[in-house]
Amino acid sequence: MNLVVMGAQWGDEGKGKIVDYLASEAETVIRFSGGANAGHTIVTNGVTYKLHLVPSGIIDKNKICLMGSAMVIDPEGLFNELDNLSNQGIDWKGRLFVSDRAHLVLPSYKQIDIEMDKKRKSPIGTTGRGIGVAYSQKASRDGFRVCDIFDEQMYSRLEDEDKVFLEKFKARLEPMVVNAAYFMAQRKGQKNLFEGAQGALLDLDGGTYPFVSSGFSCSAGAAIGGSVGPASLDKILGVFKAYQTRVGNGPFPSAFTKEKDGDLENTIREIGNEYGVTTGRPRKCGYLDLVALKYVCLTNSLSSLVLTHIDVYDGIDEVKACVAYDINGKITEEFPSTVSDLEAAKPVTKTFKGWNTSITGAKSYADLPKETQEYLEFIEEYTGTKISIISVGPDRDQTFNVDEPWTK
Repeated sequence: MNLVVMGAQWGDEGKGKIVDYLASEAETVIRFSGGANAGHTIVTNGVTYKLHLVPSGIIDKNKICLMGSAMVIDPEGLFNELDNLSNQGIDWKGRLFVSDRAHLVLPSYKQIDIEMDKKRKSPIGTTGRGIGVAYSQKASRDGFRVCDIFDEQMYSRLEDEDKVFLEKFKARLEPMVVNAAYFMAQRKGQKNLFEGAQGALLDLDGGTYPFVSSGFSCSAGAAIGGSVGPASLDKILGVFKAYQTRVGNGPFPSAFTKEKDGDLENTIREIGNEYGVTTGRPRKCGYLDLVALKYVCLTNSLSSLVLTHIDVYDGIDEVKACVAYDINGKITEEFPSTVSDLEAAKPVTKTFKGWNTSITGAKSYADLPKETQEYLEFIEEYTGTKISIISVGPDRDQTFNVDEPWTK
């Protein structure tokens, strides 16, 4: 069975934790997209692991992990991350593999990335890690792949400084490299877990262009980056938070404002620890945007939703969700394509009674207060998509199934 976990917002939804949780039953975990601009945090038995490139399943010592063909990999960042995992007692050797078709982030890309963003009329707010440049080079057919390190014809075309950089990692990388198509063919019929990066609203085609990432963070990206056909994907789970966040520039229709919400944004940010894992930047916070979430459900064929951070609302008297946009006086429940419409959009909200009690110890849906259940039932009704997993805290064991995820 091939199970996909993807972000259903602008990233930072808690995908890493959910992949780690689901990996207990998986045999192989495949990270199918993105680069070191991703930040996946896992808390297990009080220990925090912060990952940027390595699949979240690596924390489980019994799992095989693959870095997929649609990733762009900074080898220096990769081995720094692996060294950190080793220092935390994670033995990854012999369990982590890299697709030979994945592209590499070369040193010059990072400075180009920063300079390009400075020159843009509408800066994107890039992390400066060379991700967009690597994808641009790939699209213009000037990129450099993992397999090209071991191809003398391709390797000879590199600048000397890039050769010097790659020589430091060549021997360490070589035993990890596989042809992903045949690697995955050998795992047909097993439980394979596909892990996305960023979120659907940052997808190059389906997101809030141009304020998007350069890779595929949509569900279709799992097939592309995971080296399997789209018909092989059995189930797609979309992870979302009980509220909305965004890092970097770009429209954010449901954002909290001082005028309407007072200090609610700071309150949510501090309770939810809403700071970027990769950059440390504070995340902008807002109401759960159900207009955007329904759009993601429609465009990604989500089988079900996975809810995280619902416990952040434990001490809030009233919980609001955005159920429509007011765009220049016109009310709509459709997610617009243009930046101007998204920037003009004002949230139309629905208010729910808060539960004012801790739910962090809940082990089942029945353990949740009636008010929490009413909020979740409305989300399901609005999006037309059921919630199958709920996270009520940062630790792995603060998660429970509403439906069994590993069944077709």
